[in-house]
Amino acid sequence: MNRIKMKKEDSVLLVIDFQEKLMPIMKDQENLGLSVAKLIAGCEILGIPAIVTQQYTKGLGQTVEVVRDAFLTGFEPIEKMSFSCCGEPSFVEALQATKKKTVLISGIESHICVQQTVLDLLSSGYEVFVINDCISSRNNTDKKYAQRRMGDAGAIGTTCEAALFELCVSAKAPEFKAISALVK
Repeated sequence: MNRIKMKKEDSVLLVIDFQEKLMPIMKDQENLGLSVAKLIAGCEILGIPAIVTQQYTKGLGQTVEVVRDAFLTGFEPIEKMSFSCCGEPSFVEALQATKKKTVLISGIESHICVQQTVLDLLSSGYEVFVINDCISSRNNTDKKYAQRRMGDAGAIGTTCEAALFELCVSAKAPEFKAISALVK
């Protein structure tokens, strides 16, 4: 499949575990929150559906406000205990229901839930784009090696702004002005 470029018609956004007890210990958490909120808003403008997960909500809390508030249409997080989202049957069902084969990845922590999910998605035949300014770990070494491993496995790394403009395709696209205003 390996298309190299994203297409909005075939993409779904995955927002992994941006939770109250995890987010405060992430590197550069303030910029991370802003980037993820921008990615979510951009995907909503482009009509790209999103799936949100929460790891062991009882212990790690709800999705943080900056991420939660970025969803204008609301969301229903999928509770999981497996580090990989693919280990949760309700996630697999939700992903299959979208009928999309390209998954845009944002989440924490890069080297645990994000990496395991990416590896499982690739093994299942999905095209995976890791939005690198929308993932984090407690330390940069774990994030760096997770990015390297995911890339070596076949995931394509990019940034929020690059992804949104790639999905927009052209300045003639009806969503262009809204995307352009969003990233400024």
